Amino acid sequence: MLGVLATDAALEVAAQAGLDLVEVAPDERPPVCRILDYGKFKYEQKRKQAKSQKTHQVQVKEIRLRPKTGDHDIDVKLRQARQFLSDKDKVKVNIEFKGREMAHIDLGREVLMDVIAKLDDVAKVERSPLMEGKKKMSAILAPK
Repeated sequence: MLGVLATDAALEVAAQAGLDLVEVAPDERPPVCRILDYGKFKYEQKRKQAKSQKTHQVQVKEIRLRPKTGDHDIDVKLRQARQFLSDKDKVKVNIEFKGREMAHIDLGREVLMDVIAKLDDVAKVERSPLMEGKKKMSAILAPK
């Protein structure tokens, strides 16, 4: 803090320090200036701007299963769901019914509840299992 200085005096002090005189608040009266390395100042401003732009936009990822999907295939889908949830995305788990499977909606509900139970440590249920039309049952999971 050097206080209020004339422009010539401030430039001279900056030159002696081997740094630049940078105007940081031109709208103030008197304008506020700092003695610092201008290249470093610009670099830090650029980093702050890039960091603020990196906000993650939440997406809804979808995982499709059938009532007769095998255990190993479900495990693979669960691994994918865990990855999506760790990336702060929501996961929509769909159970699709075809043909005679329509008569056994309870089997699809069991598969869906099993998936929800296995993902309970990393996800919370945002929308409980619900039939969408005649051929699809779905639930939405959000990261904890």
